[in-house]
Amino acid sequence: MAYDLTGKVKLVQDAKTISDKFTVREFVVTVEDGNYPQDIVLQFVNDKVSLLDNVQAGQEVTVSFDIRGREYNGRYFNNLNAWKLQTGAAAPAPAAGDKPPVSDKDVPADFDEYEDDIPF
Repeated sequence: MAYDLTGKVKLVQDAKTISDKFTVREFVVTVEDGNYPQDIVLQFVNDKVSLLDNVQAGQEVTVSFDIRGREYNGRYFNNLNAWKLQTGAAAPAPAAGDKPPVSDKDVPADFDEYEDDIPF
């Protein structure tokens, strides 16, 4: 299953050659999520690592990726394997059946009084 995220590039690391058949290059994208921006680590592998050659910190990108998981010695690990990178502020087109974004008119007038109800 494919996912997309849009944000600003925070960091692009150098490519690392793990073996003669496997190269990985990680990068961090900061996604605005309300009051708490999230730094998301993604990676390109093998022939896709060159997609980061012209990407710099602060650049707005949209990344398409898959989630991969595996078990090793009783521990579980996840990777976000990117396979497509678009630069610029263009967001992906909404899929059929997607709901439109919430606007201010959809928020109840008394919303602020519930702000302290957060359970953490």
